[in-house]
Amino acid sequence: MPVESATLPIYFQNAAVTLREHPDGYVVFEYKAGKRAFSDLQAVLTHTGNLLHRRGWNKILGDQRLMAPFTEEETTWIMTYWLDHNRQRPGGIYAAVLLANDVFARLSATQLRHEAKAAALTYRLFEEEVEATAWLAQLG
Repeated sequence: MPVESATLPIYFQNAAVTLREHPDGYVVFEYKAGKRAFSDLQAVLTHTGNLLHRRGWNKILGDQRLMAPFTEEETTWIMTYWLDHNRQRPGGIYAAVLLANDVFARLSATQLRHEAKAAALTYRLFEEEVEATAWLAQLG
């Protein structure tokens, strides 16, 4: 029986995102509803990178269902910091992404995914959490 992400203990959280450690070896990254402070997004992405590195993981379940659109400042920072080749794990990172409910959030995330193709980051989009977790599980 699959573990429901919402029942996992919280690793880190702020006003923008909750991070959880999944026992199957990946980070669960859950956006909260509403606008984000830029510093909150920076903090959570830094914690995510540290967690991936410390655990030796390369997989993320990104729950964008409640996410507000990325701002230009956020997109620029994600591309220059988070997706920088020098900060990537060997073999890259795999992200199963649950699509945002907000159409503008979907558009901003899609733009970022297109730019991320040059980085060592593989995204796959899902409507349902059970499908996303099954994809992460088959990656080994």
